Amino acid sequence: MPNSENTAEDTTADTPEREGGAGGEADTTPGAAEEELSYEQARDELDSVVRRLESGGLTLQESLQLWERGERLAATCERWLEGARAKLAAAMSEQEEGQEADNTTQTPF
Repeated sequence: MPNSENTAEDTTADTPEREGGAGGEADTTPGAAEEELSYEQARDELDSVVRRLESGGLTLQESLQLWERGERLAATCERWLEGARAKLAAAMSEQEEGQEADNTTQTPF
C-alpha cells in the first residue's frame, strides 16, 4: 500500500479527495491514474492533450489514444468540480439554516 494515510474517512469513492498521486501510472486500470490526480494536474494534462491533438501530425492510433486519455482526464476534472459544488451547496445550506434559526429565536423587541 503506497498511501497508508487513507483511513475509514476516505469513503467518497465518487469524489477524489486526495491531492496528487505519485504512482498511478503503473496501474493499467482505465481511470485509476486519473483518480489520483488533483484537479489542477488533470486540467493541465488535459490542456496538453488538447494542444497535441490540435497540432496534428499524429497517427490515427495516437490520436485515438490521446482522445481517450482526454476523456478520462475531463471526467476526473468533472468529478472534482461536482465534489466542490456539493460542498459549496452544503455549506450554503448550513449557513441558511443557521440564519433561519437565529431569526426564530430573536425577540421582536
